[in-house]
Amino acid sequence: MQSMSARDAKNSFGKLIDIARAEPVAIEKHGRAVVVVLSIEAYERLQFVRETPAEATPIVSQGGDLRTRQAAVSTNAKLVGKG
Repeated sequence: MQSMSARDAKNSFGKLIDIARAEPVAIEKHGRAVVVVLSIEAYERLQFVRETPAEATPIVSQGGDLRTRQAAVSTNAKLVGKG
């Protein structure tokens, strides 16, 4: 994870966006990381993992778009409920 000062992030916002699309960027104030900027894709993956039942988490590593993975989890949850 790269890091950037809050001042640099403010002055180079376009660069911050470009970097964050490739990997999360820690923003520092007074030498201490205070926030992380990440791509929407990375954010959606985190949301998906957070909302996914423990039995279905391996689906996250299968790729595909978010809707496909959510549909798979929904199917998985139905199958788990029948057991």
